[in-house]
Amino acid sequence: MELLVTYDIESVSPEGAARLRRVAKICEGHGYRVQKSVFEITCTTPDRLRLEAALAQAIKPGTDSVRIYPLDGGTLRAARHLGRAVDPPHDAPLIL
Repeated sequence: MELLVTYDIESVSPEGAARLRRVAKICEGHGYRVQKSVFEITCTTPDRLRLEAALAQAIKPGTDSVRIYPLDGGTLRAARHLGRAVDPPHDAPLIL
């Protein structure tokens, strides 16, 4: 399954900055950062459930927002990039 994960974390306070780092670290463990707060992720259903649970625990629901878009298979490979872009190797193993 392919996912596009975006987030907007309140980071003005020190606690918010810590949450922002935690959310980024969680996403880095599952996929590739393609923009500052945008990740492309290829995963299984159990991996998606673990990702969502970890993100739900990391954020403050009253001020933070995480959006997870499920994509059709092959969408990430078909993405078109303009400007300075990252072309992550979605089919290769993710090494942490």
